Amino acid sequence: MDLRLLYAIILTILPGTELRFGLPVAMLYAQDNGISLILIFALIILINILLIFFIFFFLDYLHKWLMNFKFYERFFRASLRKFQKKIDKFEKRHAKLGFLALTLLVAIPLPGTGAWSGSLISWVLGLDRKKSILSIALGVLIAGLIVFLGMLGFVNLFS
Repeated sequence: MDLRLLYAIILTILPGTELRFGLPVAMLYAQDNGISLILIFALIILINILLIFFIFFFLDYLHKWLMNFKFYERFFRASLRKFQKKIDKFEKRHAKLGFLALTLLVAIPLPGTGAWSGSLISWVLGLDRKKSILSIALGVLIAGLIVFLGMLGFVNLFS
């Protein structure tokens, strides 16, 4: 496996970068190696959607155990305070939209608006898990399509 594909996968699972950075790297790798762009797109989307389940597992189980460690507890509480302000703003503005708002948040292809953020918001607000997973997965797919089409246009422009 080429290191660029490994980098793409790592970027896809990291909070903040996710598929917004991972997909373009994977697409460039696929183009250079004659691999189907649709196959690479499906791989990156699948990884990002599977990540939703890992995030919820982490928040539901590992988080409780890690809260026993002072360093983690301080870090989490400080991060949550900062994040809570954003969540409160988001909830006030988009409460009427319900789960569509969660989908739209995740679908915006900007750093910090992907599956990590959507899952954390859902977890903190105690939203219905099944609806949240579907909502976040749909947002991931939309963001992936936006990035994919944008990258195709960029590559074709400079080819």
